[in-house]
Amino acid sequence: MPQALQPHAVPGAPLEDVVRFALEEAARHGATQAEADASTGQGLGVSVRLGEVETIEYQRDRGLAVTVYFGHRKGGASTADLSREAVRASVEKACAIARYTAEDPYAGLPEPEALARTIPDLDLDHPWEIAAEAAIDIARRCERAGMQVDARITNSEGASVNTQRHTGVYGNSLGFLAGFSGTSHSVSCALVAQQDEQMQRDYWFTAARDPLELESPEEVGLAAGRRACARLGARKLTTRRAPVLFAPEMARGLVQHFVAAISGSSQYRKASFLLDAAGERVFPAGVHMSERPHIAKGLGSAPFDAEGVATHDRELVAGGVLQGYVLGSYSARRLGLKTTGNAGGIHNLLVGSAAARSREALLREMGSGLWVTELMGQGVNGVTGDYSRGASGFWVQDGAIVHPVHEVTIAGNLRRMYQDIVALGDDIDARGTIRCGSLLVGEMTIAGD
Repeated sequence: MPQALQPHAVPGAPLEDVVRFALEEAARHGATQAEADASTGQGLGVSVRLGEVETIEYQRDRGLAVTVYFGHRKGGASTADLSREAVRASVEKACAIARYTAEDPYAGLPEPEALARTIPDLDLDHPWEIAAEAAIDIARRCERAGMQVDARITNSEGASVNTQRHTGVYGNSLGFLAGFSGTSHSVSCALVAQQDEQMQRDYWFTAARDPLELESPEEVGLAAGRRACARLGARKLTTRRAPVLFAPEMARGLVQHFVAAISGSSQYRKASFLLDAAGERVFPAGVHMSERPHIAKGLGSAPFDAEGVATHDRELVAGGVLQGYVLGSYSARRLGLKTTGNAGGIHNLLVGSAAARSREALLREMGSGLWVTELMGQGVNGVTGDYSRGASGFWVQDGAIVHPVHEVTIAGNLRRMYQDIVALGDDIDARGTIRCGSLLVGEMTIAGD
């Protein structure tokens, strides 16, 4: 097992020392197993509206979470104080809690053979040494570019710049001790357009691990302004059934519902519309989903999961067939399976098809239907799969955009919607853990006037 951090991965040894000390204290109190996660974070966030500074926020966080096991009894405690006295007190509290909890036969650390034996360098750490004044200037440039798109841009909800750096070290009593640093940066803008009595808003953003890979602030502002203007003249629709094309950033949400349904906790609690679906054809044969945790600079990349288990490439959906679940060690034991290295979530899920098409081709294939560019509300039932959300976007007729649409609801059932996927787009949105292009569903209910 790895006994130390990679030299470049963590700036100095304090966090490693904190974790090691916590584990030693747990052993001294008689814990049969223990794990500890220490972290520090720092960041800067600024926002402007109509050229005026609205917020400047500096963040500095640190913390330690300790979990101990006495047989199958579990206790946990946390602290924001990393001094030895505070760590010692936290371990004592965790041990006291464990002694009074009921036994859980599934509780415990991962199997030793599952732990990461090497820690790959995924190039996740790209600090942005930017002063607040420079960040404010970027936000102003972004908003100004958007406001100049069109005279109908009459107001702004603001532009923002955010930069974060997080360093974490995880260790357990099985001999694992490792950590790494990662950064995330973003620029965003939301603008309001007005024509006659109607006002519409829209936004755009860019996000990356490396600030050099962000879109320029002017590009973000221009996109936000154009999108807001494009929505002017929006109309309602009469209730109907029609194809629905989800823009990439909306399609990601459909995939998130799928991931939640196949998570270990949903499966062992029997609270999933995809209960026991492993081995079943959930999507059309052309759809595949691949987890790729080791993409350099990936926003969802990680060398190991929240339990120190090695992350690895896997095919989650192949030929439309669900290959397995998303599991940490606890949920895996509850299901009689092995952890998949997903304690804490999925890592870079790539959604695609060998026959992926351009957005223009998808609009032509849809013929007449609704292109959804924004969703509202939380009307999704994870147990039944029933889906109903407010939507806005554009009505498409004969493959061409006719007019913007607002104040409608789209409804269906996720299991049927997945089966009814007609095609996927090649316009992949990589600004998140799930990388997905546009997604065309053959038919849904569109509720309007």
